[in-house]
Amino acid sequence: MTSSDIYKKAISLAIFVGIVGTILALMAVFAEQIETFLTSHQIPTTAIVTITKIITIVLSMLIVIAIVRFVAFLLMRSATRRSAQPGVSSLLKTVLSIIFYIIAFALIFQNQYPDVQLSALFTGSTIVGIVVGLALQDTLGNLFAGIAMQADQPFQVGDVISIQNRGMGVVEGVSWRGVKIRTFQNKLLIISNSVLGKETIEVAPKDNLNARVVLFNTAYSYSPSRTSMVVREALRFTENVSRKRHPVVRIRNFGDSSIDWEVKYWIEDYTRHADTDALIRERIWYAFQREKIEFAFPTRTLVNQEAPPEVPPEEKITRRSVQLARIPIFAPLSEAEIERLASSAKARVYAPGESIVEQGAEGTSMFVITRGSVDVVLRRGQRSEVINKLGEDDFFGEMSLLTGQPRTATVVATSETEVMRIGKRALKPILENNEALVLTVSERIQERLKRLSENDSTVGEINNVEIKPTGMIGSIRKFFGLKGEKGD
Repeated sequence: MTSSDIYKKAISLAIFVGIVGTILALMAVFAEQIETFLTSHQIPTTAIVTITKIITIVLSMLIVIAIVRFVAFLLMRSATRRSAQPGVSSLLKTVLSIIFYIIAFALIFQNQYPDVQLSALFTGSTIVGIVVGLALQDTLGNLFAGIAMQADQPFQVGDVISIQNRGMGVVEGVSWRGVKIRTFQNKLLIISNSVLGKETIEVAPKDNLNARVVLFNTAYSYSPSRTSMVVREALRFTENVSRKRHPVVRIRNFGDSSIDWEVKYWIEDYTRHADTDALIRERIWYAFQREKIEFAFPTRTLVNQEAPPEVPPEEKITRRSVQLARIPIFAPLSEAEIERLASSAKARVYAPGESIVEQGAEGTSMFVITRGSVDVVLRRGQRSEVINKLGEDDFFGEMSLLTGQPRTATVVATSETEVMRIGKRALKPILENNEALVLTVSERIQERLKRLSENDSTVGEINNVEIKPTGMIGSIRKFFGLKGEKGD
């Protein structure tokens, strides 16, 4: 309701009170004259006086009702708008209004009939009230507990609450009788206000950054600083984890056979806390697999496990060499150079939905997909667009490997994906020993960029490199610290 509507209500109230007040004033002026006239003519005045008093009481009560309703409207308007319990707000307004009406009626009635004692009436009402109160004890308990919660407002519809020994869920509704809670098993839990007022309630407000804690452990042989760094990096872009506050990774305890850890993070949508906890545990597992960090086993338990057949190192290098030989930019390399590069490459495994590289991040490596698939995502402001999909034997990140340029797009694993990471340190000795390769490699990159530009207009946007051989050669030599004239 707008301020103009409130102004109209105030004007209407003033006009009404003015009219009724004028009638009462006129009645008070003429009542004495009428009574004197009737007395002088020996006409009974009892009926006239009684009627006059009744009309005065009725008109006075009309003024009180109008004023109380207007004041109650003003006081409860903002409270009802903010309240998550509109039913209780309306009931509270009605109860308070009735109390004011009773008090006002008693005062007005006593003013008109000062000789009438109201104590007997109140005594009878008290007895009736006691009888009704005993009969409606539970109902009234729910009512007043609901009024107390309305005043305190410990939770609202949409909040997640946990009640000890009763359950946990999302608040769906609050009334004067009780609270409806939708549990995470999709069941409806209804608790009366009188019972709820005696319980300990844990509230996770819907518009608040609520914290969660996930536990894990590691063996004592792994560095705590390295472990905490690996976990923080794995959780940087996890879905539903707030980026306003960084996750906290810390040691909880030194156990009998493990270092016990906890991850404290802040969640955006608390109704999805179970799924988010599971996703964080998954990301930690994959990060530990990549970094060769092991979870601890109880030392008092004997674990017999057959190790999977180990692939000989020579066979691994041979497989990698075959994959690298199929990449166009490595085609000029000899078999020995390909094999040397393959022996220096590192295998990495990523979870579905996990970012392998982030747009704008610094990078000095490229990746070859050996298993799985990825999406190449380009971010433009608040909007993201998938511009390419890559699968087994595809590669990405070659510009960062050869020139050190920041990542021009984000690459996200769409399934469990294994990649071969080739870093600057592995490629530099090969280029130093065979500088003629620099020219050949730069030409291959120029050809690839030219073909991509012809097929996809977004390539020029995500590959910020001049299509000039001299510029490419200079960038490669400068990044790897190779000797030679610029533009040779």
